[in-house]
Amino acid sequence: MPRTFIAVTDSPFPSLDPAKRALARLDPEYRMAKSPSADDILAVARDADAILVTYAKLPGELLRQLTRCKAIGRFGLGVDNIDLPAAKELGIAVNYVPDYCLREVSDHAMALLLALARKVTLANKLVQSGRWEVPPIVPLRRLEGQVLGLVGFGNIPRALAPKAKSFGLKVLTHDPYVATDVLAAAGVEGVTFDELLARSDFISVHAPLRPATRGLINAAAFAKMKKGALLVNTARGPLVDEAALVAALDSGQLGGAALDVVTTEPLAKDSPLIGRDNVILTPHTAFYSVEALEELQTKCASDVARVLSGEKAVYPISA
Repeated sequence: MPRTFIAVTDSPFPSLDPAKRALARLDPEYRMAKSPSADDILAVARDADAILVTYAKLPGELLRQLTRCKAIGRFGLGVDNIDLPAAKELGIAVNYVPDYCLREVSDHAMALLLALARKVTLANKLVQSGRWEVPPIVPLRRLEGQVLGLVGFGNIPRALAPKAKSFGLKVLTHDPYVATDVLAAAGVEGVTFDELLARSDFISVHAPLRPATRGLINAAAFAKMKKGALLVNTARGPLVDEAALVAALDSGQLGGAALDVVTTEPLAKDSPLIGRDNVILTPHTAFYSVEALEELQTKCASDVARVLSGEKAVYPISA
């Protein structure tokens, strides 16, 4: 029986040891792509039994050149980098890990909200430059009684809601796919998208990236927000129209933004988002903790092992 081959398209991890432990029962051989380009991926994946992918793109034209692939494991909770209809057409099972970093991302979103609200980064910048001054930082408003609008109410915003409520924030959400009894159990008010924009002091974006949600937070959305509202995005960069974001910051319609994700990563060194006292930027680190990465690799690779062994995946996804 031929040995199992597993191709790795890209890896931001210090090591793949947790994934390899989860796949050990297959005794596979691993091939690491030299780069996430299509040619380099095909060089190692063309006759692979499975692919492990993080950020690399797997379009349909690439998938159709695979001769043996039965499974794709995505190290993450989004799958917008994989052509799911093509994978389904080719009979390739795709799995992901939708629940691996709920604590980390919800913590990060709350940290960004607090840093914006209390102007922590601006205050630190002033003190570090030798300025012990309060006037440049005021006004500051009490969190209790203000409104947080969650765009989407999947696993991460459901973890964020109680953290926000513990600070006295009232929590709204817009998610047409979530039942009213789920919202009631969470103590969160379901509203229309326009109502969320109009009522929220803070807006935290948690929608999946799909054609219908790309650029969801656009010029029209900013115009409907409260003047001076604050925006947090820990989901996907393209959910926010960055040109409209910059315009809203320039006009003062938006009071500030905290972004862990941007449309093109890494962020360009000449981005108009850089150098603003009311913008906080982190380099797509919301997901990260030692524990989360161990969990991510283990769950993703375990499902690939299940599929290759003829078993059902725990976290399958279909087009």
